[in-house]
Amino acid sequence: MMKTVIRKTLIDNYFNSKPTSCSRRHSYIQRWLCWIGFFLLTPLMYAQHYPVRPALKDPASHTMVLIPDVQSYVKFDANQPLLDLQTAWIANNRQSLRVFTALCTGDLVEQNNRLLPHPENGNQTSKEQWEAVSKAFGRLDGKIPYVLCTGNHDYGYERAENRSTQFPDYFPYERNSCWRNTLVATGCNEQGIPTLENAAFEFQLTGRPKLLIVSLEFAPRDEAIEWAQKLISNDSYKNHIVILLTHSYLTARAERYKSENYDIQPANYGQAIWDKLIYPASNIRLVLCGHECDIVSDYSKQVSFRMDSNHEGKTVAQMMFNAQTADGQWSGNGGDCWLRLLEFLPDGKTIYVRTFSPLFALSPTTCQQAWRRDSCDEFKITID
Repeated sequence: MMKTVIRKTLIDNYFNSKPTSCSRRHSYIQRWLCWIGFFLLTPLMYAQHYPVRPALKDPASHTMVLIPDVQSYVKFDANQPLLDLQTAWIANNRQSLRVFTALCTGDLVEQNNRLLPHPENGNQTSKEQWEAVSKAFGRLDGKIPYVLCTGNHDYGYERAENRSTQFPDYFPYERNSCWRNTLVATGCNEQGIPTLENAAFEFQLTGRPKLLIVSLEFAPRDEAIEWAQKLISNDSYKNHIVILLTHSYLTARAERYKSENYDIQPANYGQAIWDKLIYPASNIRLVLCGHECDIVSDYSKQVSFRMDSNHEGKTVAQMMFNAQTADGQWSGNGGDCWLRLLEFLPDGKTIYVRTFSPLFALSPTTCQQAWRRDSCDEFKITID
C-alpha cells in the first residue's frame, strides 16, 4: 500500500508541478527524478508476495531442483495448474537460488497412449496429458537446461506393455535452447533412434569438479547401460562427478528393486543397474529416482535414502523421492507440489537437501507447512 501511495505521489508531482522562480533546468531535473523513481518502484509494486521464499545457505552455492513423478498432476485437468505452479516457481526463482538445472524422476503421464480417458484413473486422454506436461515444462525452455527421465507410465498403452513412447515427440532436442550448451551425448532407444530417453548433460559449478548428469530410460536395456558405461569411462568424463537419474531403482525401504511385474523386456531394475553400471564405475556418486509410492499415513515411507561404496570404496548416495500421493490419496491433487532443493555448497563436497512446496508457501494461511523438516526430508549428503 505504501509503495502505491509513493508511486501516485511521484506521478502527481510530475504532471501537476508548476514552474517556480527556480531555473527551467531545475524543473527538468525534478521531472526526471520523478520518472526514475516511478520505474524503480514499479517492479517492486507488482512483485508477487510469497510469505516463504527459500534462500541459499551460502550465496556461492548452486541449486538443483528435483521434481518427483508428475503423472497425477496431468491425468486430471483440475490438477494441471499445480504442475504449472511448480515450473513457474522454478523459473521465477532460478536467479535467487542459482538454479543450474531441474530434474524430473519420470512418469510424465499416467497413460502413454489412451485414445479415451481412463474410466477410473484420470479424466484426460493421453494426448491431453502429454500436452499438459509439455506446456508446464515450456516455462523452463530457454531458461534452464532441465533433465527428464522416462517412467513405466510413459511407455506402452498404459504401463510399459512395450517400449513405444510419445516422449521424443513432445521433448525433442530443439525445443529448449539451453540444451545446446549442456547436452553432450544421447543414446538410442529400442528402435535405434537417438532420443533424450538416454542422454547426458555437462555442468560446471564454481569450486567443484564438473558434473555429468546421465538420464536413463525406465528399466534400461543392456544397450542403454552399455552406452552409459562407455560414456562415463571416456577420458572426457572420467574425472567428472556423475549423477544418474532413472525412474525405478529404490523401494520405500531403501532396497534396490530386483524385479517388477511389467511386460517390457528386456529390462534392468535397481539391483541390476547397481551391479552392471554403478558399482563398477568410479565416478557415479549420486543416484536419483522416483516411481515408488503407496497410500500410507506415514509420509516417511514415500521417500528413501541409502549410501553404499562402489568397487573403489567411494560412497554412492542413492535417493528416492516421489510425492504423488503425499496428500494421502491415489486420485488426489497430485502431490501437494513438493519439490526437493539440492543445494551444492561451494566446499565442493556437500549437498544440502531440503523439501519445499511452493503451493503452501504462497498463502499466509498455509506457509507454516511449506517445509518438510523431518530427517528423511532435510539432510546433508557428503561426496568425498
